[in-house]
Amino acid sequence: MDLVLATRNRGKVDEMRPMLANIGFNLINQTDTDIPSPVEDGTTFVENALIKARAVAAATGLPCIADDSGLVVSALNGAPGIFSARYAGEGASDADNNARLLRELEAHDDRSAYFFCCMVLLKADDDPTPLIATGKWRGEILTAPQGQGGFGYDPLFWLPDLLQSAAELPKVQKNTISHRGQACAQLLSSLNAHG
Repeated sequence: MDLVLATRNRGKVDEMRPMLANIGFNLINQTDTDIPSPVEDGTTFVENALIKARAVAAATGLPCIADDSGLVVSALNGAPGIFSARYAGEGASDADNNARLLRELEAHDDRSAYFFCCMVLLKADDDPTPLIATGKWRGEILTAPQGQGGFGYDPLFWLPDLLQSAAELPKVQKNTISHRGQACAQLLSSLNAHG
């Protein structure tokens, strides 16, 4: 059976495809279709994940997985949060968002942060019982980017236990321990439990 991965973010597609490789569905990427992304006007990660999943499931008539994720920084009262992808404005690049984050944190000593992911699976756009999974990955924000891998805020996200940034981790290791990896594992466990 076909299942659509509801994202136009190539970084997410690259991360999620191997995580979902053994799910038993034929994965279709939204990036390979002409389905537009809906307006994410929810106020939480859960709401935005459901908005994406419902819109893409309605457009395709297929089951859908969507996630909404972002960086939550303690000193910035949770910002950039649900606005992580557009923290420096609509159409902002990863470098733009990282630069704004560093500017905002200049006057703060507290660099604690975490990545949060909400992942949902809908059997149809009107599915009243979506599977919902979450993951949280704690770290700190560096004062300058470090590492060439990953995407988004990965070069600024320091992992004290590993003495590396998220951008320095091998993909397989990152996919195992990251917020998205945690949420995906939880979602697959729920899917197996529900048959």
